[in-house]
Amino acid sequence: MTETPTGVAERLDTLVVRVLAPNPSPYTYSGTQTYLIGTSDLAVIDPGPADPAHLAALTEAIAGRPVRAILCTHTHRDHSPAAAPLKAATGAPVIGCAPLTMDDAGPRADAAFDAEYRPDRVLTHGETIAGEGWTIEAVATPGHTSNHLCFALRENGALFTGDHVMGWSTSVVAPPDGDMTAYLASLELLMHREDKVYYPAHGPQIDRPQRLVRGMIGHRRQREGQILRLLREGVHRIPDLRARMYVGLDPRLEGAAERSVLAHLIDLMGRGIVAGEGEDWRMAA
Repeated sequence: MTETPTGVAERLDTLVVRVLAPNPSPYTYSGTQTYLIGTSDLAVIDPGPADPAHLAALTEAIAGRPVRAILCTHTHRDHSPAAAPLKAATGAPVIGCAPLTMDDAGPRADAAFDAEYRPDRVLTHGETIAGEGWTIEAVATPGHTSNHLCFALRENGALFTGDHVMGWSTSVVAPPDGDMTAYLASLELLMHREDKVYYPAHGPQIDRPQRLVRGMIGHRRQREGQILRLLREGVHRIPDLRARMYVGLDPRLEGAAERSVLAHLIDLMGRGIVAGEGEDWRMAA
């Protein structure tokens, strides 16, 4: 776990302050990190869960300054629910990702979609918002969810990566909304950018981002290779693939791992390499 204290405004840069929410879990690491951008006026990135203590910490960190925008990278419940009460408290518009809700019996309760999210403005790739001394650009990065955005702070070369890139763990890519093909394409997009530092929603800042992204792409290709090898060896069911691929995995993460295997299989099927449905898959004829 990171040593960042919960609820404390921690300055990371002249334009960036971090406040950690009190929602640690096997999927959120030490909790969701909300970022305040600016000095005289602010943008708030990933307001987090609608937890009274976290909202109080954000109010204290804002310290009466005008908030120009509340930005959400995506609408999982550990990221966007605090947007509505923070809007009510500050009058700031909710800006960022598109609304998205799905009935998804996935492996992680904290990843359920926020059905109450109501943006005042949806940003598309390349659109910007600005305040006193700061400019934030939306970078579309679907994959973890189809509506996922990263936010680039032009003045200091920082990219706020939400759940797309994290320093402590790989991102969960869970169908039906999570899409491995889109996720890998989004990683390739980041490889061609020149951001100097990543600030993820969970875990420590990333100071050598291109190196990490290159490793993440390699890791996904390695997982793909494992799946193909096991299919050729006669392992066809997703739970059996997961057991062979993720030896010693925390049992609480088995469901997420199986969804990741499924995401890889769907990607491979789209490329004509494998065939199957449900839990049973084989090499394509």
